[in-house]
Amino acid sequence: MPEIGPTLREARMRARIDITEVEQATKIRAKYLRALENEEWNLLPGSTFIKSFLREYADYLGLDARSLVEEYKLRYERPSEHELAPISPQLGRDRRGSGPSGPRVAPRWLIVGGVLVLIVLVLGLVGSLVGSDDNGSGSTDGSTVGARSRTTTTGTTASSPRTGAATTPTRASVKLVPTGAVYVCLVDGGGRVLIPGSQFAAGQQVPIYRARKLRMTLGNNAVKVRVNGRPLSVPASSDAIAYEITPAGARSLPIDQAPTCT
Repeated sequence: MPEIGPTLREARMRARIDITEVEQATKIRAKYLRALENEEWNLLPGSTFIKSFLREYADYLGLDARSLVEEYKLRYERPSEHELAPISPQLGRDRRGSGPSGPRVAPRWLIVGGVLVLIVLVLGLVGSLVGSDDNGSGSTDGSTVGARSRTTTTGTTASSPRTGAATTPTRASVKLVPTGAVYVCLVDGGGRVLIPGSQFAAGQQVPIYRARKLRMTLGNNAVKVRVNGRPLSVPASSDAIAYEITPAGARSLPIDQAPTCT
C-alpha cells in the first residue's frame, strides 16, 4: 500500500483543495493536517487522536479511511503486553498450588480444634477481668471518685474543638514541568480553555493554573505533574492520557471524556 502521508497529500492536490479549506471543514488544525501529510507523528497528540484525525481527513477527501487507519496501526502501533503473553493452562494450575508441588492445607479438624481452644482462652480471660473489677469496686472511696471526676472533666476539655483548625481547600492547582516534547490541553470546570492544545519542549516554563475544577489531556508522559502541591505519577501510554483535577486530587478519565482543544 502507498505511504499514508503522500496518499493524503496527492488526493488533496488532485482535488485542488487548500489546507485551510480542510481545516474549516474538519475542525482539525492546519498544523496537524500537515503533520499527517508529512507523517510527523511526534507532533500529534497521541495515537488515539492520530487515528481520529486520519479518519476525518480521509473521509473528507473520499479515501478509504479504514485502510489508512489499519496501515497506521500495522506500521506504528505496538501490540500491548497482554496480547503478546502466551496463555498457559499449566501457569494457572501452578498459581493455585494444585499438584504435588503445591502448598499443603492443614486438616479441617485441626483448624476447628484450634479455634475452640482460642475461644475458651478468651472466655477465661474475660471472666478473670470481670471478677477482679467486682472485687475492687467496694473499696472505692471519695478520693478515687474525685480523681475520676477530675479525669473526666479534663478529658472533656481536651476533646473540645481547637480554634484555627486547617480548612479544606476550595481550589485545585496543577504545575507542569516538561521533560520532553509533550502535548497539553487544559480547561477549567466551566469549559474555559487555559492551555489551547500546545506543544511544550523539555524545560519550557509553564505557569501554575488554579480553578475549582480542571480537566487535562496529555499526549504522553514526558512531563512531571504536581497536583495540589503533590507529585502525580503519569503512566506511559500509546494513547492520550486524561485527568479530572479537584481540590481532593486527580482521577483518570476515559479517553472519550478527555478534553480537546482543537
